[in-house]
Amino acid sequence: MLKVDSIDKFYKKGGMFSKERQQVLKNVSFECRNGECLGIIGESGSGKSTLGRLILGIEKPDQGTVLFEGKNVMDRRVRLGAISAVFQDYKSSINPFFTVEEAISEPLKGKKKTQKEIHYKIDILLNQVGLNPSYRKKHPHELSGGEVQRVCIARAISTEPKCILLDEAISSLDIPVQIQVLNLLKELKEVYNISYVFITHDLQAAAYICDRVIIFRNGRIEEMVNIEKLKDVQSEYARKLLQKLITV
Repeated sequence: MLKVDSIDKFYKKGGMFSKERQQVLKNVSFECRNGECLGIIGESGSGKSTLGRLILGIEKPDQGTVLFEGKNVMDRRVRLGAISAVFQDYKSSINPFFTVEEAISEPLKGKKKTQKEIHYKIDILLNQVGLNPSYRKKHPHELSGGEVQRVCIARAISTEPKCILLDEAISSLDIPVQIQVLNLLKELKEVYNISYVFITHDLQAAAYICDRVIIFRNGRIEEMVNIEKLKDVQSEYARKLLQKLITV
């Protein structure tokens, strides 16, 4: 369904007039299958979030392509309503002047739905993420971090996308809230048959929700493994990284 094919990405290094470039992604290729949760695990600075931006079509690769159902994600029409995202910084993910209702309904604009249909849809979405209808008129500053992230998830699933990219989506939350959000994500995955690309440095979270994981190192795929065989990774780097993440 989602195919990342031979991706390279460079950024300018130095000042505005510098011609020096740093390569942050190097010949990255993988596929995320329909209904799968694919984890991408790596240390800070390994290129995980850059990869996420390319998947979302926010940035363009210097080489290679990102295809969704055979079409390039750089075409906005390909990803509109089909690929959503939930980010780490939930505080800046929602316009602070929007109510919960306005935030969730934003992606539904232009979907040829009546106001009554949107109103009904919001009630369903709030219920699915564990929030009651009284939250409709609240603003982000009136909510806890976990509640705001639930609103972000409701917004992400509002268009019933086929794929959601989650970039460190639970790392800013307290542990009990992390578990609640992970359980919510698992439930929604079953309801909507969504594929997840789950970018994280949290091994326990990845092991709980993912079907396969990619070990990412310095902009390259070090290893890819099914989650049940995670303890049997082959490369020395993967073993050291997983051991490090377990002890963090």
